[in-house]
Amino acid sequence: MKKLWLLVGLAVLALAISAPYAAAQGKVLKVGVQGPFTGPIALTGQEFKVSAEMAMENIGYKIGDYKIEIVWIDDQCDPAKATAAFSEAIDKQGVDVAVMNFCSSVGIAVMDVVADAKVPHMFGGAATELMNQKYRSNPERYAYASIKGWPVPATLMQGYLGALEEAIAKGTWKPAKKTFAIFGEDTDWGRSCGGALKDLFAQNGWEIISEDYFPFTQTDYYSLLNRWRSQNVALIGGTLQHPGIAAMIKQAQEVGLKSMIIADGMGWVGNWFELIGPSTDKVLDMIPQLVTPEAKAWAAKFEARTGGKPSPSAGGLAYDGTNLLIKVLNRTLEKHGKIDSESIKEVIVSELHTGKLTFTRAEGAILMNAYVYTPETIPDPVVGPEGYFFPVLQYDDSGTGHIIYPPFVATTDFRAP
Repeated sequence: MKKLWLLVGLAVLALAISAPYAAAQGKVLKVGVQGPFTGPIALTGQEFKVSAEMAMENIGYKIGDYKIEIVWIDDQCDPAKATAAFSEAIDKQGVDVAVMNFCSSVGIAVMDVVADAKVPHMFGGAATELMNQKYRSNPERYAYASIKGWPVPATLMQGYLGALEEAIAKGTWKPAKKTFAIFGEDTDWGRSCGGALKDLFAQNGWEIISEDYFPFTQTDYYSLLNRWRSQNVALIGGTLQHPGIAAMIKQAQEVGLKSMIIADGMGWVGNWFELIGPSTDKVLDMIPQLVTPEAKAWAAKFEARTGGKPSPSAGGLAYDGTNLLIKVLNRTLEKHGKIDSESIKEVIVSELHTGKLTFTRAEGAILMNAYVYTPETIPDPVVGPEGYFFPVLQYDDSGTGHIIYPPFVATTDFRAP
């Protein structure tokens, strides 16, 4: 009997000793980082990866007594592959929360994955208004995917119209007719961008002469460019991922196209000039800028680490988005005394959605003055010079982008084609 009680006592003692150790070991928070790590735009995914690591290294991969483990979710910019990878990350690897993505079709597809699993996913770069419509169709269900890191195209595209109308008014650009040919990749993002440009310019007196969308991988545009040249089109504009946009810009110069070109997203990868070269001269784009000392210091660290310059709208946004997530996680622990999927979602809904919780330059944001969300803008951030803002750039033949609009931040004047 004494032997039995001795064994029981030893067992109780072992449990008492091991329980705190097991609890401490069990404080792991699994953060999914989603991006196109392989596939046609893997360069963007690699910037995501480095930027997320840099943000997590700043906090030693810890939030309070939680150790953070990153789970990389490779969506390959393909909706079917994205949903499969995200489901596996949740079901088999236990992801508690996730951050980022890039392609709009992927962003829409994973909304149902995270809603079904009740795992928050925030700051995706998928911009299409279809995501906003889906969220608003059932805000309670899609609260798990209700914080975008890129607003709908229509809210940003105003800059292109403003820059060009200002140039016409000043007489620095004198197109024979205000004609506009729209192009884009045949994706949710490409059609959202093209549709926003079409509506915006048509409402302001421009004649839309064509609207063409292409397969994601297309790189031959000679026939289309020659047609636009024969029509003497004043303006062509839209968005394509690399290498498609690189091919179009170079081929436009080869065929002698004299149109003004809007190439939205041409500078989305850090090595874009290596792909295009001096054909970039006079092309318009909208890219946030790394202008503060803190932003430049971050970019220098990124370059030292990778050997390449970061794109503000890929690496820069990914860094800010990861830091916004970190702020949400810290607030979750402070408010709830724990960090789990439901507690994170509660903070997102009660504090991010209402504008109570924001992320500003003073707190370490390197790209925007502030990331602010309100009930009126959800799932998008507040757009404007004091919030989320892209200036209009015009490139020179060295690949340097000069801000031409809006006037209060312009560094140079518009140059006509």
